[in-house]
Amino acid sequence: MASIYGDIMKIDTTGASERTAKQDKLTIKGVEASKKLAENDLARMEKYKSMIIKVGKAKQMDPAVIAAIISRETRAGNVLNNGWSDHGYEFGLMQIDRRFHTLDPRVAWDSEEHITQATEILISFIKEIKAKFPMWSQEQCFKGGISAYNAGVSTVSSYENIDARTTGKDYSNGVVARAQWFKSKGY
Repeated sequence: MASIYGDIMKIDTTGASERTAKQDKLTIKGVEASKKLAENDLARMEKYKSMIIKVGKAKQMDPAVIAAIISRETRAGNVLNNGWSDHGYEFGLMQIDRRFHTLDPRVAWDSEEHITQATEILISFIKEIKAKFPMWSQEQCFKGGISAYNAGVSTVSSYENIDARTTGKDYSNGVVARAQWFKSKGY
């Protein structure tokens, strides 16, 4: 399913940094490392696939992008402690930060409701990037929104340095490369 926010397959990407690739002790970096990281998460991701596709359809968001964010943020839930990150600020598969967003205590960390809320947050960032950079293409705004999902709209200052202030300095590039791989797996 395509997204009204752009075609993930048309977005340029450099993939994962060496730092991100080291999570899985990979000696490669770039797009190949991103693909391998996503592949390492695929078995865990499968239990969420139907929810991801359902939310993607409902929100007109490419399910591959949702899967890629889940892979990047929590390794498909593998690094969570009762749904929380190691710092205790972020919650759920897609890591909603309680310092910036309201969390419903009744919503499970691995639920459709959580994925929906996080996808709505992503969409709001894409729209904010479009307002901030009206001359950017739809795909540039899509990638900028992915970067902002990690580090905030204020950290995106140019397309050339889109990940300068993201985790690993590769967040949107790594997510885009993972999404392109998840697309080949039916997401």
